[in-house]
This record gives sequence, C-alpha cells and structure tokens, in this order.
Amino acid sequence: MQTCISLYGINKRDMFSKACEYGIRASIFIATNSSKGIRVGIKDVAKEIDSPEPFTAKIMQILTKNGIIHSAKGVGGGFEVSNEAVKTIKLIQIVDAIDGDKIYRGCGIGLKECSEAHPCPVHFEFKKIRGLLHEMLSKTTLEQLASGVKKGDFFLKTLNLE
Repeated sequence: MQTCISLYGINKRDMFSKACEYGIRASIFIATNSSKGIRVGIKDVAKEIDSPEPFTAKIMQILTKNGIIHSAKGVGGGFEVSNEAVKTIKLIQIVDAIDGDKIYRGCGIGLKECSEAHPCPVHFEFKKIRGLLHEMLSKTTLEQLASGVKKGDFFLKTLNLE
C-alpha cells in the first residue's frame, strides 16, 4: 500500500522531498539502533534527523503503515526494524512510500508536457539518469546504509566546522 504526502514540495534543486529525505535518514537511524537491540522514540528520531517532531511523527506513520518501520507502544516502546527486515528493505521502498514514483516520471526541467514523442532539451540524458537512480534505489538495502553508518563510513549529520 502506498501513501503519498506532500507536506513540503520537492524543491527544483533537491532530488527528493524534505519528507523523503527525513524518512530515509530516520530509517537508517532506526536500523542502526535496532541492530544494537535499541528501540528509539519519536523525540530521539526527530532530534537525530533534525526535523520538527510533528513532521517526523507524520513521516513515521507512513513508514510504519508501509511496513518499513515497526512501532511498539507503551513502556519500552518505540521504533525498530527487525534484523530480517533490514536485510530486505530497499531504499526504493522508502522513496516510493513517501514521494511515490514521480521522480522517475517527471521532466528534467519541469515542463508539463515531456515525452519520447515531444522531448525537452534534456529528456534523453535525464532518462538515463533516472534509470541509474532507479537501479541504485532498487539495489541498496537499509542494512548496507546502516552498516556504513555504524562503521563510520557514512554520516547522518553534517559536521559542524565552525
């Protein structure tokens, strides 16, 4: 089941909506903690991904409804991803749950009408890029991303170099 939201639109310079970016970051953060047997609450998720708590809660509802994240209520509750699920969840599932498939269909320069028969100036090059993006999202697992964060190869926060 797919639920699309547009709490914030996609900015022309951004690949994904803000909600999708937060959803990807939240999923990685939760998976990283789940591998240590830790459930995380909404406050921790919002703080880690630098997102307003109410906005984060809406994103978490979508991820939970789409079976990407599991939510446990009550004392000791929070969000988690099972060890089995983290191996099979692909990045494309998170993107599709939040943004839908418009990133694979839209015109590279935002024209309303753009097709094989009536292409924009970047249509055919952008089509190749969309294909590569789709392939990467389809192959990349949540486990790969969480593992990279745990090892210190990848980061979820921007370094403060001030």
